[in-house]
Amino acid sequence: MSDRTAWTVLGGRVIQPAPFCIAGIMNLTPDSFSDGRGVLAPLPALLDRARGKLDALDAAGCGMLDLGAESTRPGAAPVDESGELHRLMPVLQALKRERPDALISIDTCRASVARAALEAGAQIINDVSACCRDRALTDVLVEYQPGYVLTHGGREHFAGIMHMEGCSATTPPCALLLRFFEQELNRLVRAGLRENRIVLDPGIGFGKTGEENWRILHDIEALNALGRPLYVGLSRKSLFGWLLDLPTGERDTATQVATALLAARGVPYHRVHDVTATARTLRIVSSCTPGLTSSPPLMGNPNNRA
Repeated sequence: MSDRTAWTVLGGRVIQPAPFCIAGIMNLTPDSFSDGRGVLAPLPALLDRARGKLDALDAAGCGMLDLGAESTRPGAAPVDESGELHRLMPVLQALKRERPDALISIDTCRASVARAALEAGAQIINDVSACCRDRALTDVLVEYQPGYVLTHGGREHFAGIMHMEGCSATTPPCALLLRFFEQELNRLVRAGLRENRIVLDPGIGFGKTGEENWRILHDIEALNALGRPLYVGLSRKSLFGWLLDLPTGERDTATQVATALLAARGVPYHRVHDVTATARTLRIVSSCTPGLTSSPPLMGNPNNRA
């Protein structure tokens, strides 16, 4: 088992990418930037979609379902606590009844939502605010010791998170990210969250220009200096619009190309919409990249699970 990629989540369960792990995005919102249609689907339809994602993740061999009940896209309408819980909990509870061993991540910034989800069986909190939106979230993390995705956001979304001002030819974006991650890792560990619970997300698309996003990806290996695994979400994001002038619905091929390149450079955790296509992409990467000694199973083989 590689200490560089292993991630311990709620209950001491250890995720070990083989050599990659996929976080399958499941939006429980009507206004996601990628797949929002203006109307929240009824519960049976949401559950069918979630089951399909879990089946695809099982076939991929190492993955988690990432449930989000509040859109984090720029300009999205805010959702209050009760609204977020109303969207999230019926889906989470139904999935855990049907699939108690399923690895579930919750995309939330609220302490109360994180607590409810962890009590219901979720194992990971994916927080784009770095505990800035709700400082009480740190206390929940320390109490439950879940897996935690520490994300660099931006002032456009969450006031107080380090942004990219100060970036220059001599101070590249990754240098600012390293400073931010070191600061936040120290804060969380001092508070009592075990370091092996934390992975680092550079927050591509959050509070960054198109050029800054691509400079971060160009220098991504620099973020390995802190010794924690990298978790990157590129799926259908605006950086492809900036570079290639692609609308959201035409970014899947670009997503797969960029994901493959990052995987070949050692990024183990990938958050995506299309689980099946990404599993195939990562299998190709693992089969033709020197130094990757493990390979994900063939699609349809459920025996190698996180």
